[in-house]
Amino acid sequence: MKRQFIRVLLALAAIALCASTARVDLPAQTSEGMAPFTMDHRRGTTAASPVDVSFLLDAPAGKHGFIQVKNGHLATGDGQRIRLWGVNITDWSPGSRQIPMKEDAPFWAATLARFGVNCVRFQFLDLETPRGLIDGNRADTRALDPEALDREDFFIAELEKRGIYIDFNLLVGRPFKAADGVEDANLLRQGSKGTSLYDRRLIELQKEYARELIGHLNPYTKLKYTEDPAVALIEINNENALDIGYRAPSTFYLQELTGIYNNWLATHRRPEEMAQLRAITGAKADTPVPLMQWRGQAASAPPLRFATEAEFYNDVQHDYFSVMESYLKHTLGSKSLVIATADHSHSNSGYPLLLATTSMDVIDGHDYWEHPEMYVRKSPMVNDPLNSTVVELSRSAIAGKPYIVSEVNHPFPNDYDGEGIPILVSYGLLQDWDGIMWYTFEPKIDSAWRPYVGDPFDISHDPVKMPELAEGALLFLRGDVEKARSAEQRSYSEQQVFDSMLLPMTERPYFTPGFPLWLPLEHEVRISSLDGPPTQAFADNPEPDPIVSDTHQLVWYTSPQKTGLVTVNTPRTQALIGFVRANDRADTNLGVQIDNTFCSILLSSLDDRVIAESSTLLLVAGGRVENTGQEWNSAGTDVTNWGASPTLIEQVRGTLTLRHLNGARAVMLQPIDGAGQPEGRALPATWKDDGWVMTLGKPVTTWYEIRVRR
Repeated sequence: MKRQFIRVLLALAAIALCASTARVDLPAQTSEGMAPFTMDHRRGTTAASPVDVSFLLDAPAGKHGFIQVKNGHLATGDGQRIRLWGVNITDWSPGSRQIPMKEDAPFWAATLARFGVNCVRFQFLDLETPRGLIDGNRADTRALDPEALDREDFFIAELEKRGIYIDFNLLVGRPFKAADGVEDANLLRQGSKGTSLYDRRLIELQKEYARELIGHLNPYTKLKYTEDPAVALIEINNENALDIGYRAPSTFYLQELTGIYNNWLATHRRPEEMAQLRAITGAKADTPVPLMQWRGQAASAPPLRFATEAEFYNDVQHDYFSVMESYLKHTLGSKSLVIATADHSHSNSGYPLLLATTSMDVIDGHDYWEHPEMYVRKSPMVNDPLNSTVVELSRSAIAGKPYIVSEVNHPFPNDYDGEGIPILVSYGLLQDWDGIMWYTFEPKIDSAWRPYVGDPFDISHDPVKMPELAEGALLFLRGDVEKARSAEQRSYSEQQVFDSMLLPMTERPYFTPGFPLWLPLEHEVRISSLDGPPTQAFADNPEPDPIVSDTHQLVWYTSPQKTGLVTVNTPRTQALIGFVRANDRADTNLGVQIDNTFCSILLSSLDDRVIAESSTLLLVAGGRVENTGQEWNSAGTDVTNWGASPTLIEQVRGTLTLRHLNGARAVMLQPIDGAGQPEGRALPATWKDDGWVMTLGKPVTTWYEIRVRR
């Protein structure tokens, strides 16, 4: 759902959407008080950085063997728990390249490691050159370009040596052509969504691509990808599923699918049921039983027709994923864990797709806060906890299975997008998830690329999200937030799973009538079964205010004034995220008095000690981010001018107080520049009352090193 939007963005170099309603209780858009601050990755690798968190990575990736599943979670080959903190690698905005030049590959690998990334997801490698691996000079899409593959091999080797694991997507955006032997290729969407799960030729081509890519020997690691323990995950396809109401792209595919359906009916339905289906659909004895052709028919379809088609689509999906998994593991000999596809549509139930994919090694979810293709409002998630990315993503986790989130973001521009990373990582740990990969990081071609945020998803030059990525690595890879002390499990019958397709949007995001949406903010939540006895109805309890995790480390404050706040209070990481000034809250060691209406303030020890005893800490203080010249519409819901370099930030201003620092004799606040290097001199904190007080605001920055002398 990203691709069409991005193509329009790049063609027009602007977004011009109209909004009919103004935002409520939110400040007007203005660039007043914004100042230039940019990320400078090129200079960032020329000297040691005091906020480099690459020490979190266990290099080289795969040195303990293939990642496995142990006790329902990801573990290294020697049985130690591992979490994947990562980014997708793409190239949507001008000046970006998903497969870097060889001279740039070491630099980009080192940059990702410096920010604590230990896994990258390669999503669109099945595009044609110069963007992807498929040779764009051929009439078909059946050969990989040797030069592009060589650059990708080299990049992967550089990533692996720094402790960064690999996640391969196999089918994402491949532009199938007639020369591939594909019928009506010009009518297929990129990646042939839906159709690629049943068409015989498309499945043959997917196997061929898998063989050419992961069966290939990387000359720089001297390993085939099937034998490389640094390949953590292989995803069969991206956001690709079949559902009732699927529309075949042409008569050929409709006839093919209808034939598959009727063959399935012959072995799954009794003669009397077939007679009823023919009567319902008007199909004569000598003609095939037709499938419904649009989703709207499902609500009014007789129960027998609905249940039959729902079961058929489930079987087709399950069989496709099982065939592809078997090909990867048994024919090609891959030892990597396999993901089918992601639960990716939160405008309808994801349970049928989960039912079809539960046999896979790992369960995956995707989500975005106010995706630009779906929303025009630009509002803070902290004011809407029950529809947050935390709650939406938590619907997909299954008991006894590792769960990762391989795509998620708060897309730019949004005055509140700095809340996304710290909130999701904190609650992801409460939920005991196994991986989070942000969408997306876009390597730039050369140092002449000017630093600005070039599309809604690219975080690579976002001056708030990049420091938060490093802070998030400290939280997630160390497990700074405790997992929930209790788990709420729910189960569904197969009929409930299929019937969930008919539930209204008012049941979003869980599509489970009566499910208390605040439960994922208090306890771990998991699905125990999708084909067993259903869970009894949940008690109709009122929403608590505030919503407190059962570990008491996370609190989500809401209010009628729309001034939400999330606090994180753990021994090694503490944070205040949202409308900090309006709530006037403090953590055990962290207190603030600031001027900004909305911001994220995150504090973590850098030496693995608790904050009270740490000698060096990372502080991230982020407000709004804009491009220079960026212009909003009158409703403040979207931009009419995307803007250009440099990025501008709203500097977080005020005072920060650190309390209960055991034995501290002096505390110094060192501003950090966009290259991760010290900016100017360190600023001494002042002892006052019961804590060390330091002033934020000058020089302009979003992150600091704090040094404590004892």
